[in-house]
Amino acid sequence: MVDEQAIIEAKDKFEKLLRKQLERVEVLKNEGEPVDYDKLDKLIIGVCGGDGIGPYICASAQRVMEFLLKDRIEAGKAEIRVIDGLTIERRVEVMKAIPDDTLAELKECHLILKGPTTTPKKGDPWPNIESANVAMRKELDLFANVRPVSVPELGIDWTFYRENTEGSYALGSDGMNVTDDLAMDFCVATSQGTERIIRAGFEFAKKTGKNYVSIITKGNIIKTTDGKFLSMAEDIAKDYPEVKWDDWFIDITTAKLIDPARRSAFKVFVLPNLYGDIITDEAAQIQGGVGTAGSANIGTKYAMFEAIHGSAPRMVDEGRAQYADPCSMIKAVAMMMDHMGETEKAKKLNMALDVCCQFEKKLVMTGRDTGATGNEFADYIMETMQRDDLEAVWQGYIDELIAANQ
Repeated sequence: MVDEQAIIEAKDKFEKLLRKQLERVEVLKNEGEPVDYDKLDKLIIGVCGGDGIGPYICASAQRVMEFLLKDRIEAGKAEIRVIDGLTIERRVEVMKAIPDDTLAELKECHLILKGPTTTPKKGDPWPNIESANVAMRKELDLFANVRPVSVPELGIDWTFYRENTEGSYALGSDGMNVTDDLAMDFCVATSQGTERIIRAGFEFAKKTGKNYVSIITKGNIIKTTDGKFLSMAEDIAKDYPEVKWDDWFIDITTAKLIDPARRSAFKVFVLPNLYGDIITDEAAQIQGGVGTAGSANIGTKYAMFEAIHGSAPRMVDEGRAQYADPCSMIKAVAMMMDHMGETEKAKKLNMALDVCCQFEKKLVMTGRDTGATGNEFADYIMETMQRDDLEAVWQGYIDELIAANQ
């Protein structure tokens, strides 16, 4: 027999969720223009270590960031603020994904460098609070998750534009157990949220000359929300006649990323939240692992840069946190430099990362005392950036790899 009371209660909860999302749509309709960093009297950068290995790798990356921004900092044009409060212990203490005081501090910054944070799962000793990442993306409206992946010797030069505030994650903690036998979650797609991520991907393709966008959905099955994403892409593409575009289903896309005959043709991917989360980890693994990949989370008012991997609490428990690889966080610093307009510094840091991590390997990270500490590796990166022959050395290694793979 159908539980009528359960239906009434579910309808009440669903109505509240609908109202909240419709209110959000009205906010999106009045979104302002992006921040112009060149017009700021002082650029404020928050450094939020997170928990687990986060504070360790974030501190190493901060040293590299301060090295790159030394002139700006000394001239009073940039300020770096260390923000604590995103540890799992603190979040559980206040039972919030982001404590109110921490969120207030974050909102005083223009850019944020953020370490990994623990998200409790079933069976963990922690209460089931929302992901700090998901909460930060929603609170700061960081709608575009941008992840580059590059493997020159394989012809891979990919950039992923993952929608960050909607999709299957938007109401991730607001699903409902209608009865003991029926549980339901929800997927959200708004016209405003969908348009801005698709347009961001096309703008990037046009600006960089990559001129090829692949829209990734499962629109043949998820017909309403994914269907909306795909149909809006079709309309938006008309504004970019110089950019070639096509659409793929998420399942075949995961296969084609490891297909040597096809993968090098891809350039820019634009896709909803859940698919982007999964496929960018696959892409990072092709590059060398999630520890090699940084991530940008871009909004109109704020931008946050982070690693794409987790907080690895086991390394802390085993006393190995100082040996955690900071390269993903340092890659995030390179993305921050690029975002704020310091393109040459970003280029030099990316070349140094390639030389240190893939080519010369004078120091190696093993995650244990058999390898370098994060701070030692950060020193290695900074020393490499100061080499006069860095670009020539980097290009030489790239040419050798391409020749070896032909």
